[in-house]
Amino acid sequence: MKRELVIVLDFGGQYNQLVARRVRECNVYCEIYSYKTDIEKIKEMNPKGIILTGGPNSCYAPDAPIYSRELFGLGIPVLGLCYGAQLMMFVLGGSVARAEVGEYGKTVVLVDKRDSKIFENISAETVCWMSHADSIVKAAPGFEITAHTVDCPVAAAENADAGLYAVQYHPEVLHTEEGAKLLSNFVRNVCGCAGDWRMDSFVEESIRQIREKVGNGRVLCALSGGVDSSVAAVLLSKAVGGQLTCVFVDHGLLRKDEGDEVEAVFGPDGSYDLNFIRVNAQQRFYDRLAGVSEPEKKRKIIGEEFIRVFEEEAKKIGAVDFLVQGTIYPDVVESGLGGESAVIKSHHNVGGLPDYVDFKEIIEPLRDLFKDEVRRAGLELGIPEYLVFRQPFPGPGLGVRIVGEVTEEKVRIVQDADAIYREEIENAGIAQEIGQYFAALTNMQSVGVMGDERTYDYAVALRAVNTIDFMTAETAEIPYEVLKKVMGRIINEVKGVNRVMYDLTSKPPGTIEFE
Repeated sequence: MKRELVIVLDFGGQYNQLVARRVRECNVYCEIYSYKTDIEKIKEMNPKGIILTGGPNSCYAPDAPIYSRELFGLGIPVLGLCYGAQLMMFVLGGSVARAEVGEYGKTVVLVDKRDSKIFENISAETVCWMSHADSIVKAAPGFEITAHTVDCPVAAAENADAGLYAVQYHPEVLHTEEGAKLLSNFVRNVCGCAGDWRMDSFVEESIRQIREKVGNGRVLCALSGGVDSSVAAVLLSKAVGGQLTCVFVDHGLLRKDEGDEVEAVFGPDGSYDLNFIRVNAQQRFYDRLAGVSEPEKKRKIIGEEFIRVFEEEAKKIGAVDFLVQGTIYPDVVESGLGGESAVIKSHHNVGGLPDYVDFKEIIEPLRDLFKDEVRRAGLELGIPEYLVFRQPFPGPGLGVRIVGEVTEEKVRIVQDADAIYREEIENAGIAQEIGQYFAALTNMQSVGVMGDERTYDYAVALRAVNTIDFMTAETAEIPYEVLKKVMGRIINEVKGVNRVMYDLTSKPPGTIEFE
């Protein structure tokens, strides 16, 4: 069965990933594409609907990102959000200009057309998130104004016969109280989506596609023991069984005791029928990283060394046709391969691969999924909850949780500090309330006093965030007493640390990882 598709055309909006995420919450599959995507490609994809994102530009400016009028005549429903709404009006003959009063933050929107398909079951007065300096002055011909605010006469407009809808606010953000309902109304009421994209069907279809692709080939899986690679490994084992060999590379950049824990779960004595190989390559990675401080360079070195190790193991076990990696959708988007987002960071399993890879093809079965969707897939596959809900861990490991040069001594410091932090979070009973938490090692050394001695040691940074999709995140509010206990233990038990700090930065502007 061909799955229904809604596409998001990105005009540089900061919330582009959230739009796709909210559509998927409606059990409708959604992907992000740049506004530069050719109209012929859009026709080939045959989407059930198109959503135009916000963006920082003025649609009437000479160099503004724009799309041709043809997009609105394909017979495919289109929903414009903020900049996307203004662009729709502008291209179709309406008027957009600098607003006398810009609107930012929570704003009450007054719905004028209660029987509009996109405003079904939405309150007459609804709180929405506005962020615009321009306004729609005049709706395009054929459009009816369907909502307004005190300062914005056209907060929403539609040409229902043509399936074209425009809203001046951001329904994708949580600050818009009934935003999810509006997006659901669009994909269900306007686009006619059945909403049958579910994780059980995704797993079944993925297994079928993998079997078809692999045939009689042999498969090598990069198993880190993290959530993504574990789900990928079990998915492949369900599909091809004994044709799969899982290689676990202990690069010396794992959490404390993690190498042994991974082997206990997936190795010969574990719960899964996998061909498991452990490669202890700690010193090899330390040598390659010596003297390297720049985060992107570290990521690429680690990614390249991973591939080299896999190639060597593949040669030992004979011909290998496919390499499996746990790439997920945020990896793709942050690597600049989705929409108009800037490259935030390369991922060793997306943008950091070397030019030469000694495999026939790379299989990335989770490439289309957000993190929470990966967890749901894991549960569908029967993976125990304690593995599925394990703390996320980056592919490059502690290499990107150590600011500056990576050394064996620094790895020891951050491993010990992180183990204490995780233990106390568990002891406090708040582990399930936090999306992700870990300790990182800064490159800052400062003077301290321990006993009667002067010290000149490192500062450890504690990070904890709450997030749904790992595309945006807010700082978790950990009780002060817990933080104080963690600080005391790290200072007293971890040699080389004399200062502990708590990182309050959200994403954006920061990233979840500390690098």
